[in-house]
Amino acid sequence: MTPQSTPLAVDVLIVGAGAAGMMCAIEAGRRGRSVRILDHARAPGEKIRISGGGRCNFTNLGTGPANFLGENPRFATSALKRFTQHDFVKRVDRAGIAWHEKTLGQLFCDDSARQIIRMLTDDMRAAGVVLSLGVSVERVDRVGDIYAAALSDGSVVRAASLVLATGGKSIPKMGATGWAYETARGFGLRVTETRPALVPLTFEAGLLEQLTPLAGVAVDASVSVSVIPASSSPKGDRPTFNEAMLFTHRGLSGPAILQISSYWREGEAITVAMAPGEAVYDRLKAAKEANGKQMVHTALGHILPRRLAESVCDREAVRGKLAEVGDKTLRRLDAAVNAWTVKPVGSEGYRTAEVTLGGVAVDQLDQQTMAAKTVPGLFVIGEAVDVTGWLGGYNFQWAWSSGWAAGQAC
Repeated sequence: MTPQSTPLAVDVLIVGAGAAGMMCAIEAGRRGRSVRILDHARAPGEKIRISGGGRCNFTNLGTGPANFLGENPRFATSALKRFTQHDFVKRVDRAGIAWHEKTLGQLFCDDSARQIIRMLTDDMRAAGVVLSLGVSVERVDRVGDIYAAALSDGSVVRAASLVLATGGKSIPKMGATGWAYETARGFGLRVTETRPALVPLTFEAGLLEQLTPLAGVAVDASVSVSVIPASSSPKGDRPTFNEAMLFTHRGLSGPAILQISSYWREGEAITVAMAPGEAVYDRLKAAKEANGKQMVHTALGHILPRRLAESVCDREAVRGKLAEVGDKTLRRLDAAVNAWTVKPVGSEGYRTAEVTLGGVAVDQLDQQTMAAKTVPGLFVIGEAVDVTGWLGGYNFQWAWSSGWAAGQAC
């Protein structure tokens, strides 16, 4: 990966030096293929660098097909089984990178995400891969059996195999574009609808005015969608996530909301339990019997954060002392807490979305090799494919697995 080593003819040209692209480059290089990997960024693995608060949630111990969305989530099974989360952890261990497990099987570096990037770039260097940064592909054509890519530096690279690894549209300030989708379409591949995923949800002005005072309040919540989406899971279960939820100046965020955003669609509602596992009616009824002079919002404040308890009471127009409130009203408060149905007006979009939902349709690709079925020598990997994981390291594991699979064949 030195400046003087910039071949204009290679076996494999990979566009995108992110997680999937670098993994593919390593594997192809180890097979003896001459590999050049390009990125328009000035440094490789920029999404790796910022992930997990700078510590990179590099995989999840529970990774399986059920943790992914798309037209056919089972498409991911082959790659995930052939290069598993445990295989990647072994590489992390061999590199001497200390890590720890957080909740729900999420693995993070003890120190810095830069350690993962360094591991990958070291492995690329050892495999003889040529890395070119600050250069983009202006045009790519297939001439006979060879791909010819015209680069922004004025050169033309020819390759037998072309790998699209530039990801999706999420976080455009880091240079994310829809280049992989456009290029795939140019070669005749079908691309499914794309949209922001793992993204905060927003409210309309009227509701936002009511809830803005709650900005910064967080609760452990259970969040589900009102309509079961076709891509919900291999079993078609109703997606429900039990994690933290955060009220913001724009609407709702936090892990539970980011998770459900991948399943939510405009015009639909979400249902939120803000005290899951709590029998709110029973607790309020007991509080009423023990001390009827206690204010309703005070009693509810023993179950929810104080500001949230006051907001729920205001929204339901329930005021006064417990002794003055009937059972029907207490049940209404119970529903307002643990069956709050609210309709977001939208999301914060690609600006803050962690990933892009949708991409190159999986029926266009071979599940074992990630090769295009109708275009010899063309491969699509990582986020550019219509395979989207949950929050918690799943998307990185898809990048490692799909990159590894393509690297065995390109």
